[in-house]
Amino acid sequence: MTVTVALPPVTAGPPPRPVGGPLFAHESEAEMARILDFYAVRWDYEPHTFPILWNLDGAVVESFAPDFFLPELDLYLELTTLRQKLVRKKNRKLRRLRELYPAIRIKLFYARDFRALMLKYGKLALAQSLSGTLGQVGPAGAGHHLSSQATEGAASS
Repeated sequence: MTVTVALPPVTAGPPPRPVGGPLFAHESEAEMARILDFYAVRWDYEPHTFPILWNLDGAVVESFAPDFFLPELDLYLELTTLRQKLVRKKNRKLRRLRELYPAIRIKLFYARDFRALMLKYGKLALAQSLSGTLGQVGPAGAGHHLSSQATEGAASS
């Protein structure tokens, strides 16, 4: 008796997310999550939003939500692999965040930092394909808070 097994087609694009996993704003964030998971570093995806600008009535008009929080290190990570115009905007927001919240520890990964990290892990082709807007995988992550523990639970079920 011959048994035929149908395999799913191989497709380009982002790898499948675990059920219940976060909808990352950029595929570079998904790759960073995989690296953090590999090294068993606990992370939360966009868990906090910091107001950085208010109007005269006191309403928040601009805020900043770092991509990752590493609770065991008390450190935020922000990735920027986008166009230079957006990098300048992110740098401005980061400066404002540091002015208003000096106790917050945050590391900004520029495109060159991300490429160096991917080179270290032998993923240069991936780094090149993820840089810029081509790596966009969904809407901005506002409101998509998920931790590495929730991802582990979803992956194991």
